[in-house]
Amino acid sequence: MARDMTPVLKKCRALGIEPGFLGLEKKKSTRHGKVTRKQSEYGMQLKEKQKAKFIYGVLEKPFRNYFVKAQKLKYGTTGENLMILLETRLDNVIFRMGLARTRDEARQIVSHRNVQVNGKTVNIPSYSVRVGDEIVIKENCRGSQRYADIVATTSGRIVPEWVTCDKEKLEGKVVAIPTREQIDVPVNEVAIVELYSK
Repeated sequence: MARDMTPVLKKCRALGIEPGFLGLEKKKSTRHGKVTRKQSEYGMQLKEKQKAKFIYGVLEKPFRNYFVKAQKLKYGTTGENLMILLETRLDNVIFRMGLARTRDEARQIVSHRNVQVNGKTVNIPSYSVRVGDEIVIKENCRGSQRYADIVATTSGRIVPEWVTCDKEKLEGKVVAIPTREQIDVPVNEVAIVELYSK
């Protein structure tokens, strides 16, 4: 499987993203004396797409597939639909519930078959969750130190309104489809739509 091996903080600096959006505690480093050139419209649109791909950990081909799917959905705008499709990936939902420190860790937890959706083991990070889906960490994994550390680290994190989570039982539920206002990701999805529409 292809992976982006660029150091995370270096990529955050390049794209102008606060590491907190990835679940990292480190502060964004500031570089003084760096000359910033005026960015073209295409450059700005490309940067927004790269930000979305980087935050959600999605490569180009699946990202384009999400865009095509977002165009076909009957409700909402294409940009909003794209963000909702990315937000309802299983790995992202695990991260939002606070059952993983970062989306990368959430992806690993899912891949290692530690997660059940509606009683069935799911090991596909891109699995799309629906309203009413119950997500639990498998019983044989719950006693591990890893999850105790995760819960301790994410205890102060705010769980979005569209999911519920019981961190003691390591389980949660999707109670609604997120709206764009509930998705606190610094991405201009309109620019992505404009880029793909060229």
